[in-house]
Amino acid sequence: MKRLAMPLLALILLLLPLVLPNMYYYDLVIRMTINAVIVLGLNLLIGFAGQISLGHAGFFGIGAYASAVLPTHFGWHPVAALLAGAVATALLAALVAKPIFRLHGHYLAMATLGLGIIIAIVIRNETGYTGGPDGMAVPPLAIFGHEISGEREWYWVFAANLLLSVWFCRNLMDSPFGRALRALHGSEVAAQVVGVDLARYKMAIFVFSAFFASIMGSLTAHYVGFITPNVADFFHSIELVTMVVVGGMASVFGSVVGAVLLTALPQALAAFDGWETVAFGAILMLFMIFLPRGLVPTLAARFGRGE
Repeated sequence: MKRLAMPLLALILLLLPLVLPNMYYYDLVIRMTINAVIVLGLNLLIGFAGQISLGHAGFFGIGAYASAVLPTHFGWHPVAALLAGAVATALLAALVAKPIFRLHGHYLAMATLGLGIIIAIVIRNETGYTGGPDGMAVPPLAIFGHEISGEREWYWVFAANLLLSVWFCRNLMDSPFGRALRALHGSEVAAQVVGVDLARYKMAIFVFSAFFASIMGSLTAHYVGFITPNVADFFHSIELVTMVVVGGMASVFGSVVGAVLLTALPQALAAFDGWETVAFGAILMLFMIFLPRGLVPTLAARFGRGE
């Protein structure tokens, strides 16, 4: 099954456009792929390394606003702005990682939450550049003179991004770096005894995860064409963490499944007029009660025992 999972995902992404009836469904699938890539990076941090982050939407927001502010106010090429946003996000993550990851448990969660809130406040208050609460338009993304436009073109961009991200994460987790992260999650004391540099590995995976989020923030901003500070708010961060937990922590394909389910679920619950939030919360509670390890790890363990 592990050998078939990657070809199966590629086949699904290849054939999906043949069954999508209109642009609404293209947009829904694109948003699924966007969330899946962000959650992949976040799951590396939470699921594999065991380090919580409640401010990841802030990194997404930095990437999104870099692709809006730099071309609009400073005349940067969109690709250069995307790369600059990703590098700036990585540098910020590296700067705050060392003091933040001295903390553990609830203290670490509160520190990352505070970082995300600070980023969101800065974006909201810098009205001269970001448009403040009203948001701002984002110029189109052009690569080698070709402007990417329309849901069909963007679908292939995000589908290729998702495939590449899944392939990279699976190989990373099978590498010595990935095994060190698993050891770190299992026991920090034991990992340190066998020579794992805790500070370096925590910083590296935090920076890498933030870089993932920034890239997707930039691409999402170009795709949507307009952004507001809501992309960096606390509720977006909680939504991403929930996708990790529902799909399955320490599971690459669990990240994809969690993102797909929780992106589609609000649309499916729209028929419960006025009660969709209650229904959404009830479904999440049932998931946590009956599938505490997440959907994919629970099913894999059950079928692995032949049940």
